[in-house]
Amino acid sequence: MSDREREGPIEIPLVGDLTENAADLCDKLLSVEPGGECILYFDSLGGSPYCAIALTSLITLRGLKATGVVAGECSSAALWPFAACARRIVTPLSVLLFHPMKWQSDENVELGEAAEWARHFAQLEIDMDRLLADLFRCPPERIEQCEGRVSGTCAVARGKRTPPRARRSSAGVRAASS
Repeated sequence: MSDREREGPIEIPLVGDLTENAADLCDKLLSVEPGGECILYFDSLGGSPYCAIALTSLITLRGLKATGVVAGECSSAALWPFAACARRIVTPLSVLLFHPMKWQSDENVELGEAAEWARHFAQLEIDMDRLLADLFRCPPERIEQCEGRVSGTCAVARGKRTPPRARRSSAGVRAASS
């Protein structure tokens, strides 16, 4: 059965390194009709910030009504597409990792070019932190305070985006009622 023939929203797993799966993830997001619904399941350590920007842009610019479910880990670059979801669900054992952006190159880069990349990444980190705060609908200072691992239980308690009329299901998962 094709994705178009099945009932309900398209389900898309974001597992492992997002960068290694970028083409497939973009293709799957593009298979959702503009303004359509999908469910994104996260168990990702992150990846390239550019991959995060691309996935976040596809979700927001296409007006997708995405539900993000952190089934395991949602760390680093995976936080941006999760934050872009209209509805976000975490389990008490979900883990979110916030950290400053890191730049590295496996190539032999000259000092001038390395300095330019460092300036670029410093500004990119500021811009992406602002975007993350906007998507989570919180002050930028809250994002800065989140450095390190945050459990699903702690994320809800801190109000990262406490779902409206939150209820606890029988599986112990925090879920939002519509």
